[in-house]
Amino acid sequence: MSERILLSSPHMGGSEQKYINEAFETNWIAPLGPNVDGFERELADYVGIKDAAAVSSGTAAIDLALNLLGVGVGDTVFCSTLTFIASANPIVYRGATPVFIDSEFDTWNMSPQALERALVEADAEGGLPKAVIIVNLLGQSAKMDELMEICNRYDVAMVEDAAESLGSTYKGKKSGTFGKYGIYSFNGNKIITTSGGGMLVSNDIDALKHARFLATQARDAAKHYQHSLVGYNYRLSNVLAGIGRGQLEVLDDRVAQKRAIFSRYEEALGSIAGVTMMPELEDTYSNRWLSALLLDPEKISISPYDLIDALNEENIEARPVWKPLHLQPVFEGCKFYAHGEDEVVSEVLFERGISLPSDSKMTVEQQERVIKVLLDKLK
Repeated sequence: MSERILLSSPHMGGSEQKYINEAFETNWIAPLGPNVDGFERELADYVGIKDAAAVSSGTAAIDLALNLLGVGVGDTVFCSTLTFIASANPIVYRGATPVFIDSEFDTWNMSPQALERALVEADAEGGLPKAVIIVNLLGQSAKMDELMEICNRYDVAMVEDAAESLGSTYKGKKSGTFGKYGIYSFNGNKIITTSGGGMLVSNDIDALKHARFLATQARDAAKHYQHSLVGYNYRLSNVLAGIGRGQLEVLDDRVAQKRAIFSRYEEALGSIAGVTMMPELEDTYSNRWLSALLLDPEKISISPYDLIDALNEENIEARPVWKPLHLQPVFEGCKFYAHGEDEVVSEVLFERGISLPSDSKMTVEQQERVIKVLLDKLK
C-alpha cells in the first residue's frame, strides 16, 4: 500500500527548534515567558490588530471572548451552524443557549438574511443575543460587511471565529480582525500549529489584559494566593509558543501552498458536470485551508460517503464537510434560522460536500494520485 496521504497535518518550517531551544536553555519551560510575549506581539503585527493573548486552544479563546462580553445563564448567543462543535461549546460553558444560523452558497458561511431574520424576531421578543459568533469556514471569509452592518444595527457584539482562516483576507483586511474579538486555532491540523493552542485578538487592549488575568487562574496582586474571581488555566506554554513563532515565519508560504493545491484540484475537476469547487467571494483571499467541493446527485452517480470510502481504500484521507450543529444530538431543541423558507443551505453543503487532502507537505505526485482516483470515480 502506498504511503497514506493525509487531509492536513503539521508542517514544520525549520526555525521552530531555535525558539524551543531558547526556552530550554533559559529554563522558560513553564507557562509564560519570552516566546509567549513574542508570539503574541508577532501575530498581532501580522494581522494588524492592537493586541493578542496566547491561550491553550481556540475553544479557550472563544470562551474568554464570551466571558469578556458578559455572557451568562439565561443569555442567548447566535452561532454559525456549519462549523466544528468547538465554535458553540463555549456558549454552553457560559450557561447560555445557542441559536444556530444557516449558511449561504456564495461563501458557505453565515447567511446575512438568516441572521437578520433571527435578530428581527429576537428584538420583537425583547431578547437580543449577547453575541454573534461568525465562522470563516475552511479559510473562506464570511460576508463581513453585510453581517457586521446587521450586528451593528442591533448593537450586538460580533466574535469572529477565524480558527480555519488565519492568513485569509476580506477586502484587504486580515481575517479575524473584524469583530469585537477574533480567535485563531493552532491545533495540529491547522495551517500553522503549536501542537495545540489558540489566540484571542482585539483592539481593546484593556479587555485582553483582563483576559490574560482570567486565563492565569485570576490570581489577584497579593503576596499570598488570593482570588476574587473564578479563573481558568488557559494560557499557552512558553515552549509551544516557540513552535508558534517559528510557524508564523512560514505562514505566507503555507497559504501559497494551500492555494496551489486548490488550483490543481480546480483545474483537474472543475469542468466535470456536477462538481462544484468551494467558491471564493470577490475581493477576498482564502487561505484554502482545506480544498472542498460539492457533488450534484443529479449529475454524479457516486455519493460523497462512497467517494470518501473509495479514497480511503487507496490510503487517501478525505472527510465530509462539517455536520451542521443544529442537526447534532447535543443541540436538539435549539432554535435554527434557515437561509430561506424552503432552503436550508448548510444541510445541502453537508450532504454534498467533501474536503479533499490539502496537506501542505503533499507533493504534486501525491496530489496527482488523489486526482487519478477522483477522476476514475467521478466519470
